[in-house]
Amino acid sequence: MSGKVYLVGAGPGDPELLTLKAHKLLISADVVLYDRLIDEEIIALIPDTAEKMYVGKAKSLHSLPQNEINSLLAKKAKEGKNVVRLKGGDPFIFGRGGEEIEELVEEGVSFEVIPGVTAAAGCAAYAGIPLTHRDYAQSVRFLTGHLKDGTTELPWEELVHPAQTLVIYMGLTGLTEISASLQRFGMSESMPVAIVEKGTTKQQRVFASDISHVAQLAIDNEVKSPALLIIGEVVLLQKTLSWFNQ
Repeated sequence: MSGKVYLVGAGPGDPELLTLKAHKLLISADVVLYDRLIDEEIIALIPDTAEKMYVGKAKSLHSLPQNEINSLLAKKAKEGKNVVRLKGGDPFIFGRGGEEIEELVEEGVSFEVIPGVTAAAGCAAYAGIPLTHRDYAQSVRFLTGHLKDGTTELPWEELVHPAQTLVIYMGLTGLTEISASLQRFGMSESMPVAIVEKGTTKQQRVFASDISHVAQLAIDNEVKSPALLIIGEVVLLQKTLSWFNQ
């Protein structure tokens, strides 16, 4: 009898942001493949009877190549096991979730996708930054600052737009280039920017600056990944609306 794969979003860090469905699947799993940024309190929920497999990725350092993870999911399910693939944030927002279940479809393996709170929503909320606001931003764009080919080549001209919030995942390494490119395509050097480091966790730090000084701010404060960039006028509200870790 064939098992099933559950692609589960673990949220951005705070264990209490795990959904009820994610929790139910996690405590009944036969096998759990989990990523690097999963909180230890969430890992602790996995039963001792389950096989735990770490398949995390840091920059240029993968414990297991992506194609091997894909194959392993199919293999374990075909052994009749209920497999949880536990991913930080939401599996379909810069989480390679689509790549993983493409192979499951090819292999004829049953699966479900359980959404999680994505970093943009979670980190912005815990930093006190509304991503949209009637006075400041009527749209928001989620972007990755680290493309598959290792570059940060983004559609810069489209990104310099009034009343828009930009949220950039994995943008810390290319922050200098991102800052320079946005200004080159017309973004004001005074555009507010926030960096949220380890958002929603007890180690969260928030730094607010402007697009012309944010790269140096990150260096001066030794900001480390995971960190999210939020660019837009909504960042002006951060000091007033900040509530977490006060």
